[in-house]
Amino acid sequence: MTVGPPSGSQRRRLALAGVPGLVAKGRDFTRRALRDWGWNETETSEDILLLVSELLTNASLHAHGCRELVLTADEASLRIEVHDGMTTLPVRNRAPQRGVPGGRGLFIVERLSDRWGTHVHGTGKAVWAEIAASRLA
Repeated sequence: MTVGPPSGSQRRRLALAGVPGLVAKGRDFTRRALRDWGWNETETSEDILLLVSELLTNASLHAHGCRELVLTADEASLRIEVHDGMTTLPVRNRAPQRGVPGGRGLFIVERLSDRWGTHVHGTGKAVWAEIAASRLA
């Protein structure tokens, strides 16, 4: 494994299908990758861990679980992808109710990332978020 900011493109995958405690495992996996890439001591690194938590939690609650967490890093950005087994696209709640839990996950993803979106593939979808590498320096 390379240590230091990524040169070229680096991709790390974590299989999570049927794994208990997948949010904690995903956060630990991400924390190690950020440390290896020299991005663990930035203000944005905590935002990334929150993004991972939100994306994994959303997949668990709304898409019958998560299959895989994929981190892709290069000189321009960090991309976080969470793959699940449903093709139904997520819908961001436009008006979460004050004092009522839930309904804020995609709002948090939108606020913390530079870009986010989804793509459907044959057996499911990926929900992704990107952070500009300049925010991680």
